[in-house]
This record gives sequence, structure tokens and C-alpha cells, in this order.
Amino acid sequence: MASTVMARGWADAAPDAAASAELPAGLRQLCTDVERDLAGEPAVAGLFRSAFTYTWKNAMHRLPGGYEFVDTGDIPAMWLRDSTAQLRPYLLAAKDPVVADAVRATLRNQVRYVLTDPYANAFKAIPDSKNSGTDYPVPGPLVWERKYEVDSLASVLQLGYALWRATGRVDHVDSDFRAACEAIVHLWTVEQGHPWFSPYVFRRTGMYSSDTLPNGGRGSAIGPTGMTWSAFRPSDDPCKYGYLVPGNAMASVSLAGLAELAAAAGLPGLSARAAAQSAVIAAGVRSFGVVESGSAGSVYAYEVDGLGHHLLMDDANSPSLLALPYLGWCSPTDPMYTRTRSFVLSTANPYFFRGKEAAGVGSPHTPPGNIWPLSLAMQGLTTARTDDQLTMARLIAHTTANTNAVHESFDPNDPSHFTRTEFGWGDALFSELVLAVTGRHTAPLFPSMPKI
Repeated sequence: MASTVMARGWADAAPDAAASAELPAGLRQLCTDVERDLAGEPAVAGLFRSAFTYTWKNAMHRLPGGYEFVDTGDIPAMWLRDSTAQLRPYLLAAKDPVVADAVRATLRNQVRYVLTDPYANAFKAIPDSKNSGTDYPVPGPLVWERKYEVDSLASVLQLGYALWRATGRVDHVDSDFRAACEAIVHLWTVEQGHPWFSPYVFRRTGMYSSDTLPNGGRGSAIGPTGMTWSAFRPSDDPCKYGYLVPGNAMASVSLAGLAELAAAAGLPGLSARAAAQSAVIAAGVRSFGVVESGSAGSVYAYEVDGLGHHLLMDDANSPSLLALPYLGWCSPTDPMYTRTRSFVLSTANPYFFRGKEAAGVGSPHTPPGNIWPLSLAMQGLTTARTDDQLTMARLIAHTTANTNAVHESFDPNDPSHFTRTEFGWGDALFSELVLAVTGRHTAPLFPSMPKI
């Protein structure tokens, strides 16, 4: 909405009309109200305005056909996961029809991408024949990258649910959306039996050949668990074991939300299938995703294979173990979660790092020792203590190296050393944290697991 595809050099993608960088009334009012409530926190308020407006002003581009393309920041590609995350704060202003229509147009584009290739995680604005020449199978002309990540599809379901909750409208549940939902349910069913039924392989040559999955590109051995297989993590790094536990938790919650939305839209068959698959995946998480961690007791593992192996770690990218309440899987006070959280926020987690300026969760995706503001924001969003939320917001504002932007990661001993100058997901999650600090929560707009 805020800039045209021409502005990013995509000259072949003439927009339907010149877009404006001006915020719509609903977002202007929300931003003003939050800044008023943060009168005593100038650093947090200043970063909030920049972060909250970033995606609308810089990352959203209207395409021919009424599709909205949301780039991830400094990469001219649209990730299904990132685009949902980048729009989450705007849903609080979705009573404004301009905001609601932009969310609707983004969802339409996500649906188009899913129907193009449900195994792809990131897409181009305009199809072309260019590809890196390093990936097998060769991605299609609209695909930026074909790393299959279970959370990519879950993010589409979540945006569809949230649009309904935020506006009361179900007009987005059209034939294309239904077809995409059916494709997601089918694919997750196939991937519950990945070694036996799945067509998916991923091999890569060249500098990033380490992204190639083992076993000829099919992934490491797994056994049946009821969970659905994922090739890659939300960091875009390959899974060591095939069942990403927080990704499956997110998938189960998203299916529960789809069951609600489909019922409201008069689709009882889709609703029943989604609810049934949600229950199977949830049972798999509870049966196979919980492991013993020594003195910490039973906790959620990050990955398992259904054959007795597991990986105890957490990554800053969501879905993560730290994010389980944010994903709607459990409450912040759930005993299994609190034990898992204690593990994640300790040196027992190999990706928990501490420096002079900050401590938090990083990722193997960035330089060793770097902390991700995503994890700091998530730490705040998954605590019930408002003062802890404000503490994390202040910490993020303190570690931007005076750039007025939320980065991908930074050196906790020297935040002037950071990765990615533009990272829309980081800006959006910080915005969600600040909204929560001021009593404005996105969680009620997103699905949660039914009480059992």
C-alpha cells in the first residue's frame, strides 16, 4: 500500500494505482494513542513509531489484480510467515476499511502463492525465469525459495482467522481460500507419513550446500508420531530431526482456528477435517514432543524424530518453544511451558547468549553469540508481568545502535555490530510488544487451542 513496486525496481509490475506512504486514519490514531500512553518512555515511543509504520510505508506494494506484496525488508521477496507477522499489529486497526482491505489483499496473495506451490516458503512479486541454478528441484517462476516449513502454511491459516476476528467478515473465505485450506490439510496429512508418501526433496549446491537435506534430499529418518514433518525451521535452516515441535504446536492451533472459521463460513466438512487433524497433531506433540532434561524435569524438545532422538535447544525465530503461549498453544503459567521457558532462557540452551548489554536467545542462522530482538520481544510477550514487558521493550530500544530500527541480530557486547539493517518482522514484533505494554493485545484475534 505504501510504495509501488516501481520504487523497488520491479518495473514489469506496474501497480493498479499510485500508492501513498500516508498512514490510514486507523493506524494514525492507534500510533497516536500508543505514543500518548508512552509519554514517560521517549526511547520506546520513538522506536515504536518507526517500527510500527515501517511495513506500511516501505514493505507493502500493490500488484496488478489487487494482490498485496509484503517484502521482508532488505530482501525483495515475500515470506508467507513474515508477511503475516508484519501485519499482526495492524489488525488492531482493522475496523478502518483501508487497513482491512490491505490485509485482505495480502491474504489473497498468500493464497495465490500456496496454490502455486504449497511447499515453497518465499515468493517473488512478478514471475520470471531467473533462479540461482543451485536448487533441485528448480523453483517455479513465481518462487523465490522452496524450503518447506510447516509454519509457512500455518501463517496463512492464522491470517485468515485473524481477519475474521478483527472485522467479522468472512468474504475472504472464497473458492481460492477454500482450495488453499484443502491443499494445506492434504499436504500436512501427506507429511504425517513423509518417508512413505511425500514427493518433497531439497538439494542445494554451491556456497550454501549445507542446506541440502540428508538422505538424497529427503531428510533424516523418522518414525510415525501423528505430527507433520517439516524440512526447515522458521530460521530457514534445515531441521536436524523431522518433527519441529513448536511448528507442530502452531499447526495444531492454526487448524483449530480453521475449524472455527470454516464453521462460521458454513463449511462443516472442512471444519470437521481441520478439527480432527488438529487433535491428531496435538496428541503427537504431547506424546512425542516432551522429553526429560535432567534436573529441569520434563520439557518440550525443539525437534524429535519419533525414533528416540531429540534436540534440546531453542531458536529465536518463531514458532519457537519460547513462543508457545504467543502461538496459542498454552498459557504462560502452564507448568510444562514454565519448565521449558526456564531451560530456553538459560545456558543449558546452546543458543542462549549473554553479553555486557543484553542476554537472550540467538540462532545458528547468524554469527555465534548474537542475540535476536525477536527473542527479546517474545520473552516480553510471553510473560504475564507488564513490568517485564516494559523492561524488554526498553532493552530492544537500547540495543538498536541509534539506527531507529529493529535488527535481525546484534552482538550483546557491542550492538553496533548487527545483521540486517531492514527487518520487517523484528519491527512488527517489537510493535506488538509495545502495544501489549499499553494494554492493546493482538492475541485475542488469533486462534488458541481448545481447552481439554
